[in-house]
Amino acid sequence: MSTTDWILIVYAGVTMAALLMLWGNLLVNLFIFRRPPVVSASVLGSPAPLVSVCVPARNEALRIGNLLRSLAAQDYPDFEVIILNDRSEDDTTAVLQAWQNDIPRMRVMAGESLPRGWVGKCWACHQLSREARGHYILFTDADTILHPQCLSSAVQFAQAHDAALTSLWPRQVAGTWSEKLIIPFVYQLLLVFLPHALVNRISHAGLGAANGQFVLFRRSDYDALGGHEAVRNHLVEDVALARATLAAGRKLLNVDGTELVSCRMYHRFADLWEGFTKNLRAAFEKNAGAFVFFGVLQATVLLGAFYLVPILLIIKGGEWLLTLPGILLLAQIALIWLMRVVFAVRFKQSVLWAFAHPIGQTLALVIALNSWVQTATGGVKWKGRIYKPEV
Repeated sequence: MSTTDWILIVYAGVTMAALLMLWGNLLVNLFIFRRPPVVSASVLGSPAPLVSVCVPARNEALRIGNLLRSLAAQDYPDFEVIILNDRSEDDTTAVLQAWQNDIPRMRVMAGESLPRGWVGKCWACHQLSREARGHYILFTDADTILHPQCLSSAVQFAQAHDAALTSLWPRQVAGTWSEKLIIPFVYQLLLVFLPHALVNRISHAGLGAANGQFVLFRRSDYDALGGHEAVRNHLVEDVALARATLAAGRKLLNVDGTELVSCRMYHRFADLWEGFTKNLRAAFEKNAGAFVFFGVLQATVLLGAFYLVPILLIIKGGEWLLTLPGILLLAQIALIWLMRVVFAVRFKQSVLWAFAHPIGQTLALVIALNSWVQTATGGVKWKGRIYKPEV
């Protein structure tokens, strides 16, 4: 047996063992990452706690109307809507004015100038929090759409579990080819790599995660953590807030919001590229080693087999598939495709596009590399501003 054959056996064996460990974590997470029951406001008792729905909006004329329509349809009896118009240069102002009379307790604020040392979204959310009067504060994005019973269900779930921070992970709507390739990797990062079973048991800040599209804070906990001011220079503020919540020993809940809220983050490849470039390196903050580790792990365990099999078929011929490394690599491809099909079915994504995994995984790693390069050099661009993350 040649040296190459031994290297292939070791590689295939190690990556298969790693893939099986990831599958084990995924299976546990699929049970833990539950869906809140869809309930009406009647189960909350009387009076229901006031909820402040806070929405930062910068150039969101094409999207925010759908959110406002869904807020107007909420069955929750006691909530206010506060929108910060962050110096929008499109028709956002006109859209907000058109909806002013349809949501009785809706207020629109004009955004103040961005202070030095603040990220735009953190500054917007901080301004919103100063105006919020609710027992709960919901920070949500302008491109989300809420099911009519979303507020009722989320508040009931948060109360039932005594959670400081409850984050619903919306159904991610994908329209273009780039969205269908990349957006499902949100679920891969969430359920394959994060051990949800440990999150509130060991309160390690490194296990913190949340989705800024729907972050519901109990107001007392939000204030105790220092709110968005405490994470004012973090580009990925939702993850930073989740980590702060765990570090303070408070309860964090990440739950499947597929039935309660949806979101289409991007509509063009350029926006998707810019958005993930902003987030991927910054999410690891100063832990560059973890960023490299997860990149290498994905390249070797979740992608390598897709490249090795056709290359080795050309070099060694079809009989190679019947050898031990050939069988192991083919089994890995099958398990990875099955993993993607599980995501597609569970989170209402395209099953067909799940089989484009190697293309999507390759593109995701290219974006991650670009995120690292941009972060380390001139900074990343977002919403017309340039940020230099502290990494």
